[in-house]
Amino acid sequence: MGHKLALTVERQSMRVEPKGQAISDEKQIKELGLAAQNAHLYVRDLGPQIPWKTVFLLEYAGPLFIYPLFYFRPEFIYGDGGSKKPHHFAVTYAFICWSIHYAKRLFETEFIHRFSNETMPRFNLIKNCSYYWGFAAFIAYFINHPAYTPPYFGSCQVYFGLVAFAISEFGNLSIHILLRNLRPPGTRERRIPRPDGNPMSLLFNFVSCPNYTYEAMSWVSFSTMVQSLPSLLFTIAGFIQMTIWAKNKHRIYKKEFPDYPKERKAIVPFLI
Repeated sequence: MGHKLALTVERQSMRVEPKGQAISDEKQIKELGLAAQNAHLYVRDLGPQIPWKTVFLLEYAGPLFIYPLFYFRPEFIYGDGGSKKPHHFAVTYAFICWSIHYAKRLFETEFIHRFSNETMPRFNLIKNCSYYWGFAAFIAYFINHPAYTPPYFGSCQVYFGLVAFAISEFGNLSIHILLRNLRPPGTRERRIPRPDGNPMSLLFNFVSCPNYTYEAMSWVSFSTMVQSLPSLLFTIAGFIQMTIWAKNKHRIYKKEFPDYPKERKAIVPFLI
């Protein structure tokens, strides 16, 4: 069908009614019984698409390479002499934490996350990358500025944020591994996620999406460590978006599993 319409598979959205819901990718045309119903099959062109894995790789690669550009304080950004001023240790820790975070995201995208055949409109890639890449430049510019002001509470604030960031990152990674192991390879089987032997997974007793909880905690910790307004704005924007995603997943879990734990919230224990 795609050959006759000159459309690649990912651009095709099939439905029985012109404005009806799209047919699941797992369904075969013969299963729909169209001939017996004397019905028609409608195909909608979704436009140029891009795989979600590619989207994630591009989103996360940008911040990983943009941030160091500001850390080394080139003259064309900070002017003459900017690179000669020493970095405050909070700035150096921020560079390390930032790099680890996005390297971890790329690693997870390549080796941990399992992706379906779903795709995203190619045009949306500009919006997604602009968000991550733009915030990376915005945050990096001020944290790495030669006139950067250290945190108000000094080394105690920096190390508190650093330790909390490391714990949150490990928690986020732990949840992603648990979710991967929850779904057998090559299937779309869904099961209720529950704590395993890793203590970081105990957060499943309280929320449906602890990966988002730990992600938010990572950025709260990072913002605490560097005491930077751009970082705080990024944290708030990310938390709002992750809350939307978490509420949606929480709603799906409750609809799909009648025995889903009623005491769980979406992202913030006891609250949201």
